[in-house]
Amino acid sequence: MAGPSSWSFQESDSHRIDELLRDFLRDSNARCALLVDRSGQLILSVGEPPQFDPAAFASLAAADFSANDQLASMIGEPEFSSLFHQGEKESMYLADVAKRLILVVLFDDRATLGMIRVKVKAVVRELNTIVTEIFEKASADSDTPHLEASWADEVEDEIDRLFGSW
Repeated sequence: MAGPSSWSFQESDSHRIDELLRDFLRDSNARCALLVDRSGQLILSVGEPPQFDPAAFASLAAADFSANDQLASMIGEPEFSSLFHQGEKESMYLADVAKRLILVVLFDDRATLGMIRVKVKAVVRELNTIVTEIFEKASADSDTPHLEASWADEVEDEIDRLFGSW
């Protein structure tokens, strides 16, 4: 994962993402959408509250996505941009967002896989834009000038001279 390893949403970003995912859930009939970072941290959950530990689920979803990246590499693909797991009653669809996050969609028989795929494609496009903007802002903030090492060394030497006899 490129870019800052530590980042956060501003309230306006969080609101945009929350609204986008709520619209997605309404339009697709999915039950829940979770946004997970590649390290397994749950960023956001929208829709029906999961009946399981969302933090543990986020960690497993990230590991699943990472394992599938390795499988893709083994067969000569650079990556799998999405994954689908179908259960008897519940299914999930995972999609890459800006190579930084994973959108996890939980759905049941109220939604069809075809509808989920179509709607995920559109929402991921918008999420890519938002997430890229967030990371560009974070990167710009981290580009502030830092103190030169020589200046820090001079300060340390001066402190040693002042307090050296203690």
